[in-house]
Amino acid sequence: MTAIPVLAAPARGVTQARVVRSEWTKFWTVRSTRWSLLVATVLTIGFPILASVIISSHWGSQSPHDRATFNPLDPALIGSQIAQLAIGVLGVLVVSGEYSTGMIRATLTAVPKRLPVLWAKAGVFGAVTFALMLPSVLIAFFASQSILSRHDASYSWHHAGVARAVIGAVLYLVVVAVLTVGIGAVFRSTAGGIATFAAIFFVLPPIMNVLPSSWNSAISPYLPSEAGRAVIQLTHDSGTLAPWTGFGLFALYAAIALAAGAVVLKVRDA
Repeated sequence: MTAIPVLAAPARGVTQARVVRSEWTKFWTVRSTRWSLLVATVLTIGFPILASVIISSHWGSQSPHDRATFNPLDPALIGSQIAQLAIGVLGVLVVSGEYSTGMIRATLTAVPKRLPVLWAKAGVFGAVTFALMLPSVLIAFFASQSILSRHDASYSWHHAGVARAVIGAVLYLVVVAVLTVGIGAVFRSTAGGIATFAAIFFVLPPIMNVLPSSWNSAISPYLPSEAGRAVIQLTHDSGTLAPWTGFGLFALYAAIALAAGAVVLKVRDA
């Protein structure tokens, strides 16, 4: 009896698309991922609504000066600024979590070139952040303005600079996501990565206030968080960066962090 030859299955090489698919699967199978994204979404929507309700309830007791200087966009976007904490922590965990569990060894064995893993992690997390934060920020904006409109203290979508600021808040969070993935790749430690993220975004800006005012004015606009928030501000003066200039600098910081993570990944895990 003649044996029927068995054809071997064609080898499937490692491609960027397959690495992205793998990282997507890993991303959603971690419970902390779902909780962190849920917290970010709740904060992005919940805080603006709560702030707007409180402001609306106290509107009658505010002075004419406070009413005249009130910026309706501030309560609308406060949630996205608080949500950056959850996004930043998760960005670090996307990388450091694999090192803490030892799963990174299997990942790098499957992808010997290594760098596609980092690009996939940053791309997946950045895309998920955009997909979740875009509707969340839009809901927060329209809900808060609806609450404030009863006092004629709201902005329409077509008000000068509003659309740019609202979409800019989403883009700001996307860059935070990518930047913190880079930080996680550099430190590979959850504690070290989160501490660095917190220092850059929440510790360094207030420290600038203890410097001489001339130094503070010269340095602060170029800090990552301050540069990124330029795209969210409606008004600018000579001491701040233009919206897209600041955002471009912020994106450059993220690119540098990701590049540093790539170098560390290639050198330490060679």
